Amino acid sequence: MALWGGRFSQGPDSAFKQFNDSLPFDYQLAEQDIIGSIAWAKAISSVGVLSQSELAQLTAALLELLKEVKADPESIAHAGDEDIHSYVESKLIEKVGDLGKKLHTGRSRNDQVATDFRLWCRTTATTLLGAIEALQKAFIALAERELGTILPGYTHLQRAQPVLFSHWCLAYVEMLARDHSRLTDAVNRFNECPLGSGALAGTAYGIDREILAKELGFARATRNSLDAVSDRDFVIELLSCASLSMLHLSRLAEDLIFYNSGEAGFIELADTVTSGSSLMPQKKNPDALELIRGKTGRVFGALSAMSMTLKALPLAYNKDMQEDKEGLFDALTTWLACIHMAQSCISGLSVRSARTLAAAKGGHANATELADYLVAKGIPFRQGHHIVGQLVQLAISKGKNLEELPLSEFKAVCDVIDDDVYPVLEIDACIAARKALGGTSLPQVQQAIAAWKLKIQ
Repeated sequence: MALWGGRFSQGPDSAFKQFNDSLPFDYQLAEQDIIGSIAWAKAISSVGVLSQSELAQLTAALLELLKEVKADPESIAHAGDEDIHSYVESKLIEKVGDLGKKLHTGRSRNDQVATDFRLWCRTTATTLLGAIEALQKAFIALAERELGTILPGYTHLQRAQPVLFSHWCLAYVEMLARDHSRLTDAVNRFNECPLGSGALAGTAYGIDREILAKELGFARATRNSLDAVSDRDFVIELLSCASLSMLHLSRLAEDLIFYNSGEAGFIELADTVTSGSSLMPQKKNPDALELIRGKTGRVFGALSAMSMTLKALPLAYNKDMQEDKEGLFDALTTWLACIHMAQSCISGLSVRSARTLAAAKGGHANATELADYLVAKGIPFRQGHHIVGQLVQLAISKGKNLEELPLSEFKAVCDVIDDDVYPVLEIDACIAARKALGGTSLPQVQQAIAAWKLKIQ
């Protein structure tokens, strides 16, 4: 059923109707549209537009419709209505007759869709926040399980300094915490109710919009009707949150793909998140992680598209805004799926600690400790840095690690080096030395795990 038409002598042609209709994707707002309609019925009843009997009839019919759409939401997409609002209104009229035509009094599809969309975003954000916490818990559990496992840390994809594998886990817990915080802030900002703003100028009925906002679980009503119906900042912000979090997930995927490779061999992914080759029987491919990495571009694309759609729109509502939903629906669904898949990867992986330890001992990762040792002996750091570089070059020429050089060869380069250098160069000493807040020493990592466990119950 069209919600307009009196002004027109002809209906839209089939091509325009298909181009214009949004029901094939905004059907996902069915529950929110019905919940908002129930609240709106109460609001206009409070100013005498509906009697108590009419309110009761409409509410009962809307609740009945809510059960129906929950049972089979996807069937709505093929109903042939212009949008979710016309679908709900037509179904309501089927149930209560002309009484259903009174519900839209004082309301526009502009404030209606803005309200529906915020309700959907709020519900979806709550699900995402829970998923982020679950992924953090998976990392914390892995950090506890692998406490003491030593991993080579990298800069420029070159072995740099050894770190605890648990420290690596907690780095992603920190990233996810920022994702959680950003999403929480975004929800707090958009948790305002546009309903009652009308098409752009506000409603002519003296409803209490603050009561209406509370009825729908919003923190407050929006303050400016022009802004309320045309604001899609929350869409951009949610897409931004999704994009940055997907960036983090993509970095995680890249780390694990490398750690899982035959060249590194630090971890093995579970069979449940990998696939094989149609030609090469030996292959076990990290497809889940590669898809996370690949889908990141898809989410960034949605952010870019929405930014371009909004960049030159005048106040207030414009049909361009119909483009706000498909990208966000897809991006948030993709983000959620990637969080869940990352959790499966983390929960199922096994760490080859002997391989990680051997790699951490290679690459002269204890060179910084040797430089610090020279500083303790009174040599300025910059000079010590140069001396250690010479010793590394010597060790490479002999095919040895630094700790394997005899004392005579140390002294040939720098005579202040003595037997006490060897304990400093042990890998456990390298880890233990990083004892300042945020470092990779065992006590610091244990404290960090304990703090996160308290924060994420």
